[in-house]
Amino acid sequence: MQIDSKPHIHALNPRDPAHALVLIELLDLYARDPMGGGHPLDEEARQHLAERLAKRADYFGFLAFIGTHPVGLMNCFEGFSTFAARPLLNIHDLAVHPEWRGRGIGRALIAAAETLARHRGCCKLTLEVLSNNQQALNAYLRAGFEAYQLDPAAGQAMFMHKWL
Repeated sequence: MQIDSKPHIHALNPRDPAHALVLIELLDLYARDPMGGGHPLDEEARQHLAERLAKRADYFGFLAFIGTHPVGLMNCFEGFSTFAARPLLNIHDLAVHPEWRGRGIGRALIAAAETLARHRGCCKLTLEVLSNNQQALNAYLRAGFEAYQLDPAAGQAMFMHKWL
């Protein structure tokens, strides 16, 4: 039997136990990847992520399947652009199972996020990517993303964090 090679994208419902299981499986796989930090999800995240996401009004997730195989995950959060006075959609996690990379799954997930963002009246999509994750960076550039800058003289925006 041949598996349909076209990814099918579904809205992720963290209240659905089957979706919650796939969410944790794919996010853990991503976390274990060097580009996801190289460490498995901790037990706190494994036990509480789905229920906590379900409580957030700003959360939107997508799952990608090929046939019945879960092969991709995207977690998004709506933010707000004060300069545009409109919402924006941030792609927080985009993970494709390593065995299924290079088959248009990430492209299909990005298209789903863009459709949602347009439907919600968002002014832009945002994301972060590690500078040495060349495969992901190339995929984002092909999808129309670019480094953020207001004025070339001021330089490009940098993503920073501080653990609390």
